[in-house]
Amino acid sequence: MFSRLARRCLSTDANRIGTAGLDWSNLGFDFRKTNGFVKYTWSEGKWDAGVVESEPYFNVHVMSSAIHYGQGLFEGTKAHACADGVPRLWNIGGNATRMQTGARRMMIPEVPEEMFLEACHRAVQENLEFLPPYGSGGSMYLRPILFGHGPQLGLQPAPQYTFAVLAMPVSSYYKGGGLNAVSVQVMEEYDRAAPLGVGNVKVSGNYGADILPSIQARAQGFPTVLYLDAKKKKFIEEFSVSNFIGIKYGQNGQKKYITPKSDTILMSCTNLMLMKLAPQMGYEVEHRPVELSELSSFDEVAGCGTAVVLMGVKDINMKNAKYSYESITHVEGLYNLFRSIQFGETQDIHNWGTPLRGFEHTETNYSPRPVRSVITDIRTRHLGEDVADILRKPLISSEPRKTTSKPKKHKSKKLSRRKLLELLRKKTIIPEQRVLRH
Repeated sequence: MFSRLARRCLSTDANRIGTAGLDWSNLGFDFRKTNGFVKYTWSEGKWDAGVVESEPYFNVHVMSSAIHYGQGLFEGTKAHACADGVPRLWNIGGNATRMQTGARRMMIPEVPEEMFLEACHRAVQENLEFLPPYGSGGSMYLRPILFGHGPQLGLQPAPQYTFAVLAMPVSSYYKGGGLNAVSVQVMEEYDRAAPLGVGNVKVSGNYGADILPSIQARAQGFPTVLYLDAKKKKFIEEFSVSNFIGIKYGQNGQKKYITPKSDTILMSCTNLMLMKLAPQMGYEVEHRPVELSELSSFDEVAGCGTAVVLMGVKDINMKNAKYSYESITHVEGLYNLFRSIQFGETQDIHNWGTPLRGFEHTETNYSPRPVRSVITDIRTRHLGEDVADILRKPLISSEPRKTTSKPKKHKSKKLSRRKLLELLRKKTIIPEQRVLRH
């Protein structure tokens, strides 16, 4: 199907990358016209083969359900030119799954995963000239969108749907770039999502409702806002366009990575990845309801998402309170590890990066650094931790253990110490083969 979609011969020539002549170091996060986008149409119960559109417009009926009833959702992911010369799409399988979840909630035909992946690959292929070159710090932002259209006056599912993937070069979401810490305002006058509503899926209307609060906050000098739960105003939900992370240093080198859990929060794909990396960096991960009162207990605070990656926070402001954070050192450590994997500088042990189709067999002499080496450098040189303590602890995969058979039952109720130790070695929660050696 991928070959049938080709409107022109797919080029695997790496020389196309970054030849659009843009100022790659000053892209910002804005729309730029590129070569085109990929579009599929659902009608009469099936998706078509897809086309590439060169002009950035849709031709839809005036009574489309997306316009009148908000029957639409979108995703956000990225592609990067990596250190070995291979363009890679970042965690697109996670975005495909999340869009399917949103489609079910909004009564929109699901986009098959293979079609989603194919569209993302094709969008990058069509626009390789606009893929920021390695070393520029930029990336190609991919915006998959899915919405209903066609003549439909009554409130019911649309007769037709469009799935499209746009691709455009971007750098930092907030002005200043990188991890420059920002001031945040707690939004006390507006709610992001209602209980039992659609806050946990990426529907367009959730973001439309955030425009007014965000504009008002920016006028007061706050680049973003932090929302609370709508029911009690007691629990932290999320920032305007990113999930909330709180870091606690703790005693004896114990560190915690804490992020809110709620049925009204849109779970960030970036956050899910960071929750896997955090244990490898020595953090205990807590994904749980987080009370507003806990703001004073955090040593560092950050936001995370596809667009921002990680956003440092220097203070959080309410009408009658202000919470300040003097450091983003640990946030920066996580950011450096995450970005080094994104750009292929560090081994991608979770296989989040997918080589662009046509580049899978590119020959390269580049070898990414082992994860353990990078983590040790960050924890010792950046965070000042004891290297001996780090090396004593094996680097354990954060993936849950998978078993293929039930453990054997032992009839004897009393076991000798020697027998017990043998059983523990065999049945240990983290068996020896789960240790990742780099």
